[in-house]
Amino acid sequence: MLRRFWWSPLLCAGLLACSPADKGRPVAAADPAAALAADGDHMVSINAADAPPPPPPVKPARDKAWPEVTLENGKAWVSCDTDYAGEAGDGAALEALDRKTLDAALEPCRERGLVRVRYAGKINPSFAAMVSRLAVVADAKKIGKRVLDLDSSGGQVEAAIVAGDSIGESGWTIWVREGSICHSACVFVLAAGDNRLISGKVGIHRMMRISSTATSRAELNKELHEVYDNVKDYLQRNGVAVGVADLMMTVPNRSLRLLTSEELKQYGLDGTNAVQDDLERIKQMRKCGDDFVRRKDAFLIAFDRQCKLEGAELDAVTTCGQALKEHFGFPDETCPDESPLSEIDTALLEMPADTVPLPVVTPATAGVEPRRGDL
Repeated sequence: MLRRFWWSPLLCAGLLACSPADKGRPVAAADPAAALAADGDHMVSINAADAPPPPPPVKPARDKAWPEVTLENGKAWVSCDTDYAGEAGDGAALEALDRKTLDAALEPCRERGLVRVRYAGKINPSFAAMVSRLAVVADAKKIGKRVLDLDSSGGQVEAAIVAGDSIGESGWTIWVREGSICHSACVFVLAAGDNRLISGKVGIHRMMRISSTATSRAELNKELHEVYDNVKDYLQRNGVAVGVADLMMTVPNRSLRLLTSEELKQYGLDGTNAVQDDLERIKQMRKCGDDFVRRKDAFLIAFDRQCKLEGAELDAVTTCGQALKEHFGFPDETCPDESPLSEIDTALLEMPADTVPLPVVTPATAGVEPRRGDL
């Protein structure tokens, strides 16, 4: 049975600066990597000259050329199941990031076609390398359903953007489950998911510039301007409102502004990535036809209205979604992988006999105008 699965609110981004007692002290870090390791719950940005290089692109043809990378300030586990409350829990610990270790870790997931990677720790260059390499191995093993089960207090802005661009190109669902957080730079990783499913807490605040030489507000603003321009461009290409970056600027870096469920939807951080959705619609129109896309649209509207109710238990949400799919003709025989909630089909869920499903909704009761192909 699938427990504590995807649907819920979105999470957070956090920053911190020096206290008044630190005024006058140099804030530049001789070793940016060391500063990253000790940045606590801050969201930090580092000067381009100090930034560690992004992980080189890795391709199956270059397996033996993968440079050595150690996962720092974080831990990861690999599971072929979405049920972390079961016997397997979070899965097997990921001991290293070399090709041989990743091959062995993902091999059990090949048959099912689903992998869940639990990551708890900082957003840093080694995290970016991890998600990039996992995608390469998942591609090689044809594991199409990928879930990043995330719990992070933040880290480095630049590393989050590198990781996010890799995630955006490789089909990940980002899941922040209950009891987990996504603060600070983590929110940029969250933005990149094809789908964002949140039960934990998401929060934002200003970033801290590690190598800043500013002595005035004007100088600090000038330093941060380029970083925020990059952040806004990144958010736009992931279908997230640039207002998130503007809101960050207003929250003191000693504070944390938790985003409400309504704000997460408003900013485009909850649920389907709008840009990815447009891209998939174009592809699905070509592959599956107009009727498929119309039925899927109607299903998603009904699912949001009927199943994703505030405070609903996730088992009930899943049951409601499964019943709703049948009324809209899913999974579709021609395009099963593109059908809505195909992750659930892949997981081969069996709902408990005593589970009482939510009322079944049809296009009419969902307030959706019946269209050709609606059931």
